[in-house]
Amino acid sequence: MGILLNKIAEGRTLVSDGAWGTFLHMKGLKADECPESWNLEHPGEVLEIAQSYVDAGADLILTNSFGGSPLKLEGYGLSAQTYELNKAAVEISKKAAGVRALVLGSMGPTGKMVMMSEVPPQEVYKGFMEQARGLAEGGVDGIVVETMTDPEEARIAIEAIKKVTKLDVACTFTFSLTQAGDYLTMMGTGIGEYLDMARSAGVDVIGANCGNGTAGMIEIVKEIRALDANIPVLVHANAGLPQYQDGKTIFPETPGEMAPQMKELVTAGANIVGGCCGTTPEHIRQIVAELSK
Repeated sequence: MGILLNKIAEGRTLVSDGAWGTFLHMKGLKADECPESWNLEHPGEVLEIAQSYVDAGADLILTNSFGGSPLKLEGYGLSAQTYELNKAAVEISKKAAGVRALVLGSMGPTGKMVMMSEVPPQEVYKGFMEQARGLAEGGVDGIVVETMTDPEEARIAIEAIKKVTKLDVACTFTFSLTQAGDYLTMMGTGIGEYLDMARSAGVDVIGANCGNGTAGMIEIVKEIRALDANIPVLVHANAGLPQYQDGKTIFPETPGEMAPQMKELVTAGANIVGGCCGTTPEHIRQIVAELSK
């Protein structure tokens, strides 16, 4: 049992952080610029984001490494810097966290269709191993494979992390509600199939992120718990479902609207709760306050 699982075993619901990308763009990240490049070029700006969530009371924060796999970085000509960019991402978040919070290394999809054989699985595996090495060497407390839709890519990521580290591994999928009333990924993966993959790959924490506001996540957690009553569950919900206004995507759920729903999410069976798109340090601050009542 690693640091993350030990923390969960203490029995208190943990609060994670919120959105990162939105704030990077607010600080000047251009649409065609690599977010991970800021770990080396603008570390102070990245640190401010991490620090804002620690100051809001988060028990754990992520790293600016979501797109840090070499297959993703090659689009910016940065694949040779995979290790360096990921290591720097952890060092920044660890500086903000101090002794107040744990740091989970973020690993997102490569952007390649593994299920459709767009890229050889071995190349994906080697890339995720390199990313995991950078995160581990930076001193991360655990790794979360997040925003996944393809069970094969997620399995490869989990196995790659387990190959080169002894860290606890979380894996979250992004589900959407279909017209038939089922929660499926864009690749058609259901919650049961996801759970089967995750458990067989040896994942330590499961869950969902993005794609849904808190209300949808409550239903997803209930479905997870109907299939597995014991495995720890992590949820990063959007601040409501996205809406398009004046050519922009907004997430309408205010901190005051989101925070009270978190108690229902915990009652449904979530062990770690936090935010994804549209969530701010103020959302996290109010979630911490609500769960402390």
